[in-house]
Amino acid sequence: MTSTPRTIRRRPRMALLALSAGLALTLSGCVTAFFPSDQPVATSTPTQEDVAENLRPFYEQQLSWSGCGSDGFQCATATAPMDWENPEDGDIELELVRQRASGGDAIGSLLLNPGGPGASGFDLVAQTIDFATDERLQDNFDIVGFDPRGVSRSTPVSCLDADQMDDYLYGIADGERGSAAWIDEVTASSQEFADACAENTGDALEFVTTVSAARDLDLLRALLGDPKLNYLGYSYGTFLGATYAELYPDKVGRLVLDGAIDPSSSIYEVNETQAKGFESALSAYLDACIGTSECPFSGSTSEALTTIGALLASVGETPITAEDGRKLGSNSLLTAIIYPLYSPEQGWPLLSEMLADVMNGNADYAFSFADAYNGRNPDGGYADNSTEAFNAYNCRDYTYDADPARMEAEAAQLAEAAPVIGPYFSFGDIGCANWPYADGAPRDEIHAEGASPILVIGATNDPATPYIWAEALAEQLESGVLVTYEGEGHTAYNKGSSCVNDVVDDYLINGTVPDADPECS
Repeated sequence: MTSTPRTIRRRPRMALLALSAGLALTLSGCVTAFFPSDQPVATSTPTQEDVAENLRPFYEQQLSWSGCGSDGFQCATATAPMDWENPEDGDIELELVRQRASGGDAIGSLLLNPGGPGASGFDLVAQTIDFATDERLQDNFDIVGFDPRGVSRSTPVSCLDADQMDDYLYGIADGERGSAAWIDEVTASSQEFADACAENTGDALEFVTTVSAARDLDLLRALLGDPKLNYLGYSYGTFLGATYAELYPDKVGRLVLDGAIDPSSSIYEVNETQAKGFESALSAYLDACIGTSECPFSGSTSEALTTIGALLASVGETPITAEDGRKLGSNSLLTAIIYPLYSPEQGWPLLSEMLADVMNGNADYAFSFADAYNGRNPDGGYADNSTEAFNAYNCRDYTYDADPARMEAEAAQLAEAAPVIGPYFSFGDIGCANWPYADGAPRDEIHAEGASPILVIGATNDPATPYIWAEALAEQLESGVLVTYEGEGHTAYNKGSSCVNDVVDDYLINGTVPDADPECS
């Protein structure tokens, strides 16, 4: 079988669950099954909403909650229009899980989204609720996780089987990167992926967009009985939350957007900013690493960066074969490097071990990181559809142009902006240029005029959602309030800063808005 690469744009998910949670689930091999029981334990009375007549059946449905999993979790299924502009054309399902307020008297529901796009909010709550929220929030809110349309348990995007996904994610092109032959291979791979998504998902694929997901979010708010939305969104979840605020400013309750995305950035601007962000995080790792006994590098940080760049180029020229027969090329090694940069405390020591292993000519350790990032199980199956959902959202949420000259120019700019990460991070818009449905409108600023105050959190050296995006979103939002965390890693709430936690908890529970940026550490 001829291997072909996956979509060129690397997938630093603007919303990967942090390494501490991801490793806990991956290494334990034990995930609780969440199947609702036959007997309902509660129903939710929806709020009375002033909506169009053809939307009333959706807004007037009653959620039936059943016990599921363990520890008192409850699950329910909501029905939403496939196409919000034409509700009569079909339905989709949205899966929810909640933990009732442990204090017994809930302020209301707090809906969570971990990002992605394509990450499961259901799993975030059902499997890692203590990672997502602290005790104060769990005391005061019904914590609700949900899978957005296209994701996991909700009506999902479906594209490839496991073997095909392996080729798409880990295959190595025959041509030299950037050459006409290489572009042809990538174009063919992307076309096959897009065609499979269209065939296996059906009509619902067209409507996997953030605008549609934000309208679903308003439906869930109403069905949960909340007059206004209380929401904690991480990474891509900040774009979903900001889009909601733009569509429904009068329905904004208390919104926290942690690890913010600048909604006005083009796809190239996203790629360049992220590539520089990951390179900055890689430099910070090396600053801390060099001079320690466990570090595989010596000399200066600049020299170590050059070594890593040479390693990426080397496996691109001569891939390393893993025990299962897969070949570690530059794309997969880059994924393995990016994965532990999300969470410095847990990830940096493991990054040293992995890089030392690759420099010794081994590939298995690197593949374990790449697999964890991509949701690939040890048995070769895939835990979720995050890759399919990620592509489906991004291919509809941005605009694309696969002109070869423009892509070549942008690839050169990216390599100049981030000399180590950039050459392997992205190469134009091939992946989404062949999507079966037209891409979305150009990205623009979000102002959410008239909305209540919205907290926007940014970590100063967040690799996946760089701090400048938090600054931009807080400035754009008419009621945006910036909360800065001086530190490393992706997102800031519940990651060890009592300052950030107190600001967020006081805001969500009491409505307390900071007078100024608290500049937490």
